[in-house]
Amino acid sequence: MTGVQAAAPAAPLSDRRRTLAFATVLCAFVLEVADATIVNTALPQIRRGLGAGDIAMQWIAAAYFLGLGSLLLIGGRLGDIFGYRRMFAIGIAAFVAASCLCGLSRNPDELVAARLLQGASGAMMAPQVMAIVQLLYSPLERVARLAWFGVLGGLAAILGPVAGGLLIEADILGLGWRAIFLVNLPLGLMALAAAWRFVPSLKSSAAIRIDIVGALIFMAGFAALLAALIEGPERGWPWPTLAALAGGFALIATGWHHARRREQRIGSAVIATALFGLPTFFWGIVAILAFSAASAGYLLIFAVSLQQGLGLSALDTALAHVPFGLGVMGGISVIGRRWLPVLGRKLLIAGALILAAAGFAVLMRVSAGSATDPLTIALFAVAGLGMGMLAGPLPPVIVADVDRAQAGAASAMLKTAQQIGGAAGVALIGAAYFTAGDGAAARLAGLVPGGAAFVGLLGVAVLAALRLPAVIFAKR
Repeated sequence: MTGVQAAAPAAPLSDRRRTLAFATVLCAFVLEVADATIVNTALPQIRRGLGAGDIAMQWIAAAYFLGLGSLLLIGGRLGDIFGYRRMFAIGIAAFVAASCLCGLSRNPDELVAARLLQGASGAMMAPQVMAIVQLLYSPLERVARLAWFGVLGGLAAILGPVAGGLLIEADILGLGWRAIFLVNLPLGLMALAAAWRFVPSLKSSAAIRIDIVGALIFMAGFAALLAALIEGPERGWPWPTLAALAGGFALIATGWHHARRREQRIGSAVIATALFGLPTFFWGIVAILAFSAASAGYLLIFAVSLQQGLGLSALDTALAHVPFGLGVMGGISVIGRRWLPVLGRKLLIAGALILAAAGFAVLMRVSAGSATDPLTIALFAVAGLGMGMLAGPLPPVIVADVDRAQAGAASAMLKTAQQIGGAAGVALIGAAYFTAGDGAAARLAGLVPGGAAFVGLLGVAVLAALRLPAVIFAKR
């Protein structure tokens, strides 16, 4: 994810070598996306095993998003400076190490810290994926390759809980929930070996300067906001929490001011503030923030309510996600790809409304004790269809009017918004859900306020989509 000119490989690569390199970065991409949601199915087991409370459960889910979203922009710049293959490999190695720390955690605090490191490692790895693909293929060839990221990225996020449930049910070597993290050891080592064997050595040919100060300011601001949103409802909003909330907003405003001044002085900063002057980019970022928050929070409370509310096993919870995943695949690969150029913002609005209506209906049926009957399954598939109608089209809409010279910066900010939105959704929807109390009955009752927060966030996405141009992909 870089907007600078990058050097081409020293020698032309064969089609076989390019295919193997592409497969390597694609596998790492799926691993990074799936680990954001794979923990959802395991949270009840983690709660029992480590004695984690409701706040700790939210932090375990949100810490990964926070670490990943806060450092993505720095990760992309490090690839520009030190080389994409090198940073990709370093990111994989750190991701494996952090995953092992997650699997070996002895208490909730250790697991939260390890999840934060896991997300930070993903931030070193993820930006290099798109940069490598950009340099491996011509613009025309990239179209088909990038479609894989849209389909597999959406499926990886949805099927993460499925993989988590299957691993817990298998109880490999008696590891229980720890297997969802330790499985990254063999997978990561294989990806690391493939990276050094198949991915060519590439780096930017331009002189790049890293805005470490700006990145740290934004990270501190996001962390303060997240802490306030998670801790506030549970603790009754004491003054330290309110101070953290105010401080978070102040830090983000300071970071924006710092970025503007740095752009004026040296021409680059941790974010490209000029892009927010484009209506498609600004309102698209708002929409994807709200959508990412809604989807991350929704999947969290759905998985927890099935196990702690209805007493389903991890395997049954995993299988319950399958109709949703199939719907997402159809929404991305069929409806979104085919109808976005024709319908423009209408497709986004329709997807949000379908997701809100069907998704809320599913939560209400689960709260009434119906989770695996045909109607709930059908509604869940329809909700997945709505999610796919948003997840697939939003990225191309956001970058529709971005100049090619700023493509890397725009892509990095897009992915950052997705991760920060995911962390905020876990905090907001999780807070509404967990305030209903503890116990099976409370876990089902919490679906009403949690579902209301979910619908509210999608309402924000709809309002943002309404501000987009009616025709986004008109012929230039």
